[in-house]
Amino acid sequence: MRKVVVNSSPLIALCGIGKLGLLREIYGEIAIPLAVYQEISAKQDSLCKHYIDNAAEWVRICQIRNTLAKRLFKAKLHAGEVEAMILAQEQNADLLIIDDALAKRHAIYLGINVTGTLGVLIKARQMNLISELAPLLQQLRRNNIYVSEKLISYCLQKVGES
Repeated sequence: MRKVVVNSSPLIALCGIGKLGLLREIYGEIAIPLAVYQEISAKQDSLCKHYIDNAAEWVRICQIRNTLAKRLFKAKLHAGEVEAMILAQEQNADLLIIDDALAKRHAIYLGINVTGTLGVLIKARQMNLISELAPLLQQLRRNNIYVSEKLISYCLQKVGES
């Protein structure tokens, strides 16, 4: 089984379109650092927290061990992004699912394999776990997740929906 760590933005995006379960279908089990869980739990009525709490059999909430490393990155990145990268390193993860461009660059620099929400959705479409990608991309946009027209076109082309 692949070791996969997920940051808060992909969790929130997937919860918002009712597709959090794709992570289980594709990867089996995921790990999220405690800071990510705290981020998605910040709002009292968090739909994402509700989904995560009900997915305890396949979502592991993990405490990072290297708290010193957390301080080194905190100036430019959010706590969840930093902990997600540290957890990915500590667990020798096969994949980190993270959306923030700067965080992705840091993770790649650290030698961590990365993808984002759109990468998960593309993989789900390629595995026939979803029948169409286009409506989900539009739903992300309606949920105030920025996805450019150029990126939408690229994603649709990648799965043969263009």
